[in-house]
Parts: sequence; C-alpha cells; structure tokens
Amino acid sequence: MENRVREGQFEDAAAINQIYNWYVENSTVTFDIKPWTLQKRQTWFEQFLTPSKRYNLMVALEHNRVVGFAYNGQFRTKAAYDSSTEVTVYTHHDDAPGGTGSRLLEKLFKRIANTDLHRAYAVIALPNDASIRLHKKFDFKHIGTLDQVGTKFNRRIDVAWYQKHLN
Repeated sequence: MENRVREGQFEDAAAINQIYNWYVENSTVTFDIKPWTLQKRQTWFEQFLTPSKRYNLMVALEHNRVVGFAYNGQFRTKAAYDSSTEVTVYTHHDDAPGGTGSRLLEKLFKRIANTDLHRAYAVIALPNDASIRLHKKFDFKHIGTLDQVGTKFNRRIDVAWYQKHLN
C-alpha cells in the first residue's frame, strides 16, 4: 500500500536512523554533529513504548519502505513542563512523496488529541521555509527566534520557536 501512515514499530529504527543521519551529515536542520548509532536510536525508541501513549511516533510508508517519521516527545526535563511536548518531523531527503510531512503530522495530532498535553512546540533551524510552511499549516505560531544559537559546518545558525495550542 502506498502513502500509508502508521504507528512506528521497533523494527523501523534502522530506517528512521538512516533518514535522520542524512540530515546530521548534510544539513543544519538538526544540531547533532555525529550520526546516531542504531543502539542509540533503539534506546530513543523506548519512550514510545510506555502504556500512557503520551508520546507517539508515526512513520510514512511508500511501497512498504519508511520514507518519513514524526513524533512528539518530552519538551524539557523539569516536571512543570509535563503538559508541553516538542514535535519533530523528518522525511527522506529525496524519496518522500509530496505531502508526506502533512500526512505524518495529521496522524500525530490525532494521537496527541487524546492526551492531556496542553501545548506543542517546534524548534526550527533557519533557514527552513518548507518546515515553517508545514508547521503554520497545522496552526503553529512563531513565538521567537534565538539568534545564532548554534554552530554547524562553521556557520552560526538561528533557531525559530513555534507553538501550537492543543487543549
């Protein structure tokens, strides 16, 4: 089946890692400098296995191959932030059909709607017009920019913060 979005499964970890590591090595959209090992990705995956289903991982499939993923996770580690979540979406750099990011976020927000989460945040390294358009489509509002907060590939990078009201 083509253009399908489903809940992520532990077996998807390697494909997710491959998509993500391309961005680590070739772009500034993530501030990771070193590619993730499969073991690190598998450990990361454990947050989605809790019975609460507060945090969710969705994957997009094209011809039964993972071509994108979106998830929500812990916003910050301090307990007072527990009603907030950070949302992240990545699609295969050259093999994801148009609209994959939208389909992923649509399914993810349907899952989040069944939780007690109050606000969602997206942190977008600039420039990234495609990501900004995608998040605005889902009612994220720009709430601020951190000027030259990161350095990657010998460039200083700004980061925009976007917020979405959930409940």
